Amino acid sequence: MRFLTNENVPGPVAATLRERGHDVVAVKESLPGAADRTVLERAHAEERVVVTFDKDFGELAVRFQLPVVGVILLRLGGSSPDADNRRAVAAIASREDWPGHFGVVTDDRIRLRPLPAKQGAR
Repeated sequence: MRFLTNENVPGPVAATLRERGHDVVAVKESLPGAADRTVLERAHAEERVVVTFDKDFGELAVRFQLPVVGVILLRLGGSSPDADNRRAVAAIASREDWPGHFGVVTDDRIRLRPLPAKQGAR
């Protein structure tokens, strides 16, 4: 699957997803300091699902209905950064249906909400 990890996603998450065969672009590496809209535009242009800890992406994708393939919002509060990183990777790798959805990953579950229909069209 194709992902774009936002600047606030730890490097080990992107690295582990790559090791597992996913195509991952990290904002830290390619767009440092980019505005949220710029990140969404790049993800949409490259058909990537955005992975982030930033709730603003939900507002941009759902409320403002900006074009987006999908968004995974990480809301983790584990006992350590390593535990959060492992949970993030496990949750992301556990599904193939991220495109077309706004997903929220917490410590104990994954919730998916369909994105407005116009966002899936390309």
